[in-house]
Amino acid sequence: MNKPLLLLVATGLLSGCVSMKSYEALESERDELREAQAAARLAQGDAEINRRELEGRVAVLEDARTELEADTAEMGRDLARNRQRIAELRELNDVLNEQSSDRLAKMITENEALLRNLASTREELQAQEDSLVALGADLEARRKELAARSARVEELEALLAARDAAATALRNRVAEALLGFKDKGLTVEQRDGKVYVSLEAKLLFPSGSTAINVEGRQALLDLAQVVAVQEDIEVIVEGHTDTDQIRSTGSIPRNNWELSVLRATAVVDLLTGDGEVSPSLLTASGRSEYHPVDAEDKAKNRRIEIVLAPDLGELFDLIRNE
Repeated sequence: MNKPLLLLVATGLLSGCVSMKSYEALESERDELREAQAAARLAQGDAEINRRELEGRVAVLEDARTELEADTAEMGRDLARNRQRIAELRELNDVLNEQSSDRLAKMITENEALLRNLASTREELQAQEDSLVALGADLEARRKELAARSARVEELEALLAARDAAATALRNRVAEALLGFKDKGLTVEQRDGKVYVSLEAKLLFPSGSTAINVEGRQALLDLAQVVAVQEDIEVIVEGHTDTDQIRSTGSIPRNNWELSVLRATAVVDLLTGDGEVSPSLLTASGRSEYHPVDAEDKAKNRRIEIVLAPDLGELFDLIRNE
C-alpha cells in the first residue's frame, strides 16, 4: 500500500469517518496501480525477447561462418592433393614421352582435364573466400545494429519509466488536491501513462445546463492549481452524455453532441480564465453518448473527463528513428 493510501486509511481508522466503500475504492485503486506495473513489466519482457532473438540470429551467422571456414580448409587440402597429383602426372608424362604417340596423347588429354579441374577448384575456392569475406562484413554490420538497438531499447525503457513516474506523481498531486470531492462523483485514475480525472455531471452542472455550479467551479479551480504549474503536458477535456435525448425549447443545445461540446468548452473557459491554465495546453471535445462507462448507471455516463497526458514528442522521435 502506498504512503498516501496508508495515511488516509490510518487517519480514517483514528477518526472513524472513512466508510468501508471509501476503503474498498482505495484498495481498487491500489490494484489498478499494480496492474499498470505488471503491464510495464510485460512490455519490458517483450523488449528482452526481441533482444534475445537478435542474439540468436547472430549465433546462427556465427555457425554459418564456422561451417564456411571448415569448407575452405577442406578445399585447401583438396588443392594440396591435386597439386601432388599434378606433380605425379608430370613425372609420369616424362616417362610416357618415350612411349607411343597414342598413349602420350591420351595422357596429355587426362592431364589437361586435371588442369581444368584444378582451375575450377581454384575458382571455387576464390568464390568461397569472397563469400566468407562478405559474410564477415554482414556479421559485423549486424553486431553494430544489435548494439544500436539495445541502446535504443534502454533509452525507450528509461523514457517510459520516467513517463510513468511523472504520471504517478501527477496523479498523487491531483488526488490530494481533489480529496474533498472524492465521494461526490469525482475519481482520479492513472492508465497507460496518463491521468484521468472524471467528474460526474451532477458535480458540475444543473440538469441539461452548460453553466458550472459553485461546487463544480471549486473542484475545477483546485485541479487548475495543479495543472497550471505543469510543463510538457497536454490537457484534453471531454464532454460525455447519457442516451437520454434533450428536450429543450431553445435552439442550443439541440442534441447530446452539442451539450457534450458546450460543457467541455465551459470547463476549458474556467480553467483558462480563473484557473490560469495556459490555453496552449488545452483541447476541448464532445463525445456525446457514445463512450459510456456503465451501461446500468446513466449518472456515471453523464460526465466530464479531463485527461492529463505527458508530452511524448521525445519518445515518438526515438521510435521514428528505429
